[in-house]
Amino acid sequence: MPRTRTPVVAGWFTEDAAEEDFRLLGTRCSGCRSVHFPREDGHCRNPGCPGGELEEVPLSKRGTVWSCTDGRYRPPPPYVSDPDAPWTPYTLVAVELAAERMVVLGQAAPGVGVADLPVGSVVEVVPGVLDEDRATGTVHTTWHWRPVPAKEGRS
Repeated sequence: MPRTRTPVVAGWFTEDAAEEDFRLLGTRCSGCRSVHFPREDGHCRNPGCPGGELEEVPLSKRGTVWSCTDGRYRPPPPYVSDPDAPWTPYTLVAVELAAERMVVLGQAAPGVGVADLPVGSVVEVVPGVLDEDRATGTVHTTWHWRPVPAKEGRS
């Protein structure tokens, strides 16, 4: 059966992009220049903004770890999870994107734990898989944060 790749939330990240071109997608207000993620398509969320057009913008590929924690329990729906499969803990990371002046949450890449993500370390966003429905061949895609080797520098 052919596999179908489906984003968990359409429009939040580039789809079918090579790993080096993968980005989270936000929106920028033309009035106040605020950047929003998740994207905002209706109006600027900045309460002091008189309003402006919202345009899609790719967010920074790299950021610094602001905080992280282990998820050692199975989250409730709407999180996609097979209740009959053994639960595998995951790491949740809060990443500060300096250029956008925001913190974005996401899961760490598989095999990356809290010990691999000291506060202030540099990470990059990469495509990830949240879940695969083998019966239908559907792969639910998302983003993950992965450590950047220290020799590659800061964000």
